[in-house]
This record gives sequence, C-alpha cells and structure tokens, in this order.
Amino acid sequence: MKTRFVIPAVVLVVLGALAWGAMRVVSVATSTAAVEIPATRVKKGRVTITVAARGELQGGNSEMLTAPMSGGGDIAITQLREPGEVVKQGDVVVQFDTTQQEFNLREAEADLAEAEQQVIQAQASSDAISEESAYLVLSTDSDVKLAELELRKNPLVPAIQARQNELALEAARNRQRQAVQDFNNKKTTSAAGIAIQAAAQNKAKVMAETATKTIESMTLKAKTSGYVNVQQNTNMNMMYWGMQLPVFQLGDTARAGMAVAQIPDLKSWEVSASIGELDRGHLSVGQKVSVAVVALAGKSFSGHVKNIGGTTGSPWDRKFECRITLEQAGPELRPGMTSNMVITLETLENVLWVPSQALFESDGRTFVYLQSPSGFLPHDVSLVRRSESQTVITGLKEGDLVAMSNPDQQNKPAGGPQSAMKALSK
Repeated sequence: MKTRFVIPAVVLVVLGALAWGAMRVVSVATSTAAVEIPATRVKKGRVTITVAARGELQGGNSEMLTAPMSGGGDIAITQLREPGEVVKQGDVVVQFDTTQQEFNLREAEADLAEAEQQVIQAQASSDAISEESAYLVLSTDSDVKLAELELRKNPLVPAIQARQNELALEAARNRQRQAVQDFNNKKTTSAAGIAIQAAAQNKAKVMAETATKTIESMTLKAKTSGYVNVQQNTNMNMMYWGMQLPVFQLGDTARAGMAVAQIPDLKSWEVSASIGELDRGHLSVGQKVSVAVVALAGKSFSGHVKNIGGTTGSPWDRKFECRITLEQAGPELRPGMTSNMVITLETLENVLWVPSQALFESDGRTFVYLQSPSGFLPHDVSLVRRSESQTVITGLKEGDLVAMSNPDQQNKPAGGPQSAMKALSK
C-alpha cells in the first residue's frame, strides 16, 4: 500500500520540477531579450546635417614637373630629389640624361660651322665672278668706243675698209651686249648660291639652338619654393598590376610628358575626397567644411567646397570627387597627409530626430519600432533629412521611446534552448 502512494507522489514532484524549470527558462529568456533591446527617446531641437569624408592633402596650385619632349623615346633620370625634400625657387629637382642630346648638339654645331664656311666661300666666289664679269663689260665698252672712232674715218677711206669698220663696230656691240647679259646672269646665279648656303646656315643654326633648348629642358627646376612630391611611375603598370605603383627613383625612365614630381603651393591647400553618390544632391559649392588632419591630433582647419566632379565607379558603388579648399595654411601641413572632413550641409531648428540606426526601411516603408503595451511594434514615419548619425522625421512625439535595433531579431536567442538553459544556470 505504501508503494502505491509513494510512486504517484514522486511523479507529481518530478512533473512539478519540470514545469517550474520550463517557466524559469521562459522567464529568463524573456527578461534577457528585454534587456538586450537598446532604445532611445525621440528628441526635439537643432539638427546639423553633415557629410563625412576622407581625403589627402595637396597643394591647390601645384607645379607639375613633366618629362620634356626630347624626341628620343624614354629618357633616364640621372638626378632626383628625395620625396618631401625642401627646395627653393630655381633649385634643380629632376635631371634627365642628356648624352644623346649633347651628341646632337655637337653635330649641329659642326654643321653650322661648315655652313658658315660655305656661305663665306659662296660670297668670295660671287665677288670673284662679279669682278671678272665687270672687267669683261668694261673691256667690251672700250672695244665699242674704239670701233666707233674707226667708223668716223669711213668718209676718208676706201669702201672696203669702211665696210670692215662697220662690221667691227657691230661685232664689238654684240660682244658688249653678251658681256652685260653674262654679268647679270652670273650675278643672279651667285646671289642664288649665297642664298642657298645662307639657308643651310640658318637651318644648322636652328638645329643647334633646338639641341641647346632640349638640353636645357631636361633640367627641371622649381619655379616656387616648397616640398618635392615625387609621382608614381606609371611605366610600371604591367609589372605592378593590381598593386600600388612605386614612385620614380634614380635611374628610372620616363616618357615625354609624364609627370615626375610635383611641388605643391604651400600657401594654397586643398583636399580631394571621394564621396558616395547619394550625398551628391546635398552638396553645393561654398558649403563650410571642417578638416582634421590625422597626423596633427587636436588640430582642425576650416575650409569650403571648391568644386564637385563627375560621378564614376561601378553601378553598385558610384562616387564623385569633391575638392575642398582650406581657408588658412599652416607650416606643419605636408602633401599627402590623410584628412577627415565634415561638410556642413544645413542646420534645422526645432525638429524631431532620432539616431540614424533607429530608422528602418523595407518594401518602400520608412518606420521605427515604437514602444507600446505589447512591446516594440513597427510605426510608419516620414523621413525629412538624414545624416550619418541623425535622422529628422515626422509622425512621432517628443519623448516617444523607439528601439535602436530590430526587436524581432533581438527576441531570437542566439543559441536556442541551450542559450536559455545557460542563462537559467546563471
């Protein structure tokens, strides 16, 4: 009889313990989920809409030093300043190999000297021919005058001699005309020969001057004082495919027109930033910007939007370039310094706002999870403006409590029943 009463009692105790344990698990899981849902109050007041971006510091009116048009293909660098080295106006920054150009100059100078001698020789030859032709003209003039004197004797001499005198005068005049014609022809020919040699001389002179200017252009000097910013060597595209290209070094070669070094204007600083396409419509030229240089902790510089570039990139990651001009310079600034920028778009007064992570969007709806007697439930709102940290909305009241994350996700235990049992054991 005792056994019949003991067994049901044990069963009841076990069932009671299981029921109590199940209720405890549910209670702990529920309380844990409730604790894990972060929430915030809807606030009312001033909201400043901003856009944050990151870029690199650079001179606003930088002087770019490029490889000259030497006409000889790639040219080697024989002298190059170190990146960041301070230079003054007139200092040599880049020197290219001038061996071939110096050879061309020597050849051009030799051609010029030869052309000058050819001009002198042509002038001397022309003078000699002119003297000879002039003497021949004078000689024929004398022959004509003598023949004319003999012709005056014709009334006193026999007819045969008179006829001979007439023929002699005619022959003298023919020789005179031929001498004058030859003199003019030789004079013209000599002038043409001198002009040809002079043209050759001018050509050789131009070649020598061009070679000299080419040699001078292969020495790149700083037009302003500043820091040297050595550029990337794009000749290495194939060797460093998919990697960051190295900067130019001593001994590298550069093609004509390639940018080798840059000297930023230390009185005019700019920051170039790449910003997402969604913020393009919010930006405009002249908006105020706060620039914080990473390397200069605790210091910030004021600036404004200078210009907004075109949009580039893949359809899922469209960006545009925005250039910021600093309104004051500092001696501690250096080209290439990473800078964090905050662009002030506008300031809204007396508006309702919540943190950006409290606003959700799905299927064309914009909503928050508003606290109600049944817990946090979706509540539709209207989006006015949004920044990275704040969202201006309508459709709520000041002081309403909204969830900072999706309650449906928070209510799901990360490890199922095992997590609940673990919480119970604590």
